Amino acid sequence: MSKVRPLGERVIVKPNPREEKTAGGLFIPDTAKEKPQQGEVIAVGPGRKAEDGTLLPMELKVGDKVLYGKYAGTELKMDGEVYLIVKESDILAVI
Repeated sequence: MSKVRPLGERVIVKPNPREEKTAGGLFIPDTAKEKPQQGEVIAVGPGRKAEDGTLLPMELKVGDKVLYGKYAGTELKMDGEVYLIVKESDILAVI
């Protein structure tokens, strides 16, 4: 994943895998699976610039487990894996 470096206040998140079975043991077809809303931060941008030009550092760091909005970010497929590029402001919480 070192080929991609996020810019500004963006982070790259590897989503947790989708659920394959329900709690009762039933298998969920691909069309009915919900998008995951949790993942791990893989890369972090330098931060955003304030109006006066100073760099505001990121609050997130690589390895953080995060919760993000269901439709947040842009999907990126690389090396057979799916990642999301998300703005730091779209991250709802650190778990």
